[in-house]
Amino acid sequence: MSSVSNYVSCAVLWLCLVAKAPDLLRHRGDPYLRAICAVLALAGLCFFLGAPPTIGAVNRLSGVPNLAAPLTYAAITAYGAASQVLVVYWRGGPHVHRTARRWIIAYTLVVVGIAVTFALGEAPVERRTDLDTYYATTPFIGQMIVLYLAAHLTAVSVTAVSSLRWARRVRGRLRAGLAVMAIGALCNSGYSVGKLLAVGARWSGHDWAVLDTNMSPAAAGMGALITVVGVLIPLVGPWLTEWRRSWRTYVRLAPLERELDDLLSRRSLRLPRPRLASPTTWLMWRQTSIHNALGYLDACLDRTLYARTREAALRATGDAERAEATAWAAVIASAVWDTARREHLPPPPGGEGLLVERVPDPAALVRIADALATSELVAAARAHGGTTRTGAA
Repeated sequence: MSSVSNYVSCAVLWLCLVAKAPDLLRHRGDPYLRAICAVLALAGLCFFLGAPPTIGAVNRLSGVPNLAAPLTYAAITAYGAASQVLVVYWRGGPHVHRTARRWIIAYTLVVVGIAVTFALGEAPVERRTDLDTYYATTPFIGQMIVLYLAAHLTAVSVTAVSSLRWARRVRGRLRAGLAVMAIGALCNSGYSVGKLLAVGARWSGHDWAVLDTNMSPAAAGMGALITVVGVLIPLVGPWLTEWRRSWRTYVRLAPLERELDDLLSRRSLRLPRPRLASPTTWLMWRQTSIHNALGYLDACLDRTLYARTREAALRATGDAERAEATAWAAVIASAVWDTARREHLPPPPGGEGLLVERVPDPAALVRIADALATSELVAAARAHGGTTRTGAA
């Protein structure tokens, strides 16, 4: 991966971490949330530390030619362990904390081993992209390389197998997230496999450095991003579903708002239009405007027309909910016409209204909007608005 790709990937992952930070602050004791944030933080750190400019800066500022190497290896090792710990907490069970603790302790020892072997070895020549093959035969440095690669391969392999086994027993977004996470772990295994092959070739006197410098970084980058997507699917899925539901409801309420538009404008009943808002906020704004208009129309809503229209719609459709929505739509259309005709007059005397008994819920408002757009009974009430009240009087 290029340096730009590394930094862009790091930025995306850390933005996801920032988005989850409020949840973590509110639920500090939740190990599941801590594991998610650890995966996001460490995945971004791997990309950041693995970029050649970062490697050069770390080495230069520290005065140690290849200090960036053990730091990057420690981050990769910790990321692999965090992914497995996340699966452990995701899956749950009676021994979840003990299993997670064992993984944490084991990989903490691996990180200590990386630090010790680097301190014991000598790597005086800075290598930003091919350190693994360049120092594969160097005492202690070679052992450090094999240690972190073996630990990484173990972690991602166990993560892939655990995710796939669990995915067979669940459904929905969780299953999709586990399957994607397993694919990401398998891609991640290409990183350690490619480097181990390159190191093995170096031990036997061959030069397979292309596996170290080209294939492995690409596999790591793709694997980390796919894994994080798998982690986010169960988290982002409900949020996207709510946005989609809100947007569909907002759009379906449009005929009802259009019916009330003139009244909303004349009586200044509409709230200020939100800008750059979520679909949920847009839906609340439209629902509030509609309720404001219905509250104003309360005294003009004709019970007689409501009852007659409901009875006719029920005979025609046999659907009580649809009949009620059609009746509401008819009295609203009639009241809007009547109110416009009496713009400078008070509401008609003796208005009984309907809202004193109940206000349509959001689902009912959608059915009313559908009836306004499609029902012939509503079209008739709109065309002869005001006559029903006069005739009934």
